[in-house]
Amino acid sequence: MTASIASHAHGHFELRFRSLSDADRVIAFPCDAAGHVDLDALGERTRMNYFYARTVIGREFALPAVAPSAAQ
Repeated sequence: MTASIASHAHGHFELRFRSLSDADRVIAFPCDAAGHVDLDALGERTRMNYFYARTVIGREFALPAVAPSAAQ
């Protein structure tokens, strides 16, 4: 299962968090080429998911990686 947040004007990149327990589970957030996420451009639920993913790095998700957006 892949949950991907749609790309927006911020760029054509995603900050992807891969699950440590399920190789098919990834959550992704639109970002710039340096991996900066524009929190003001995210909806409330997406922003909360982003903060959650950051909080559980090393326990539930691996370190995030910047990748080309899947929604191009």
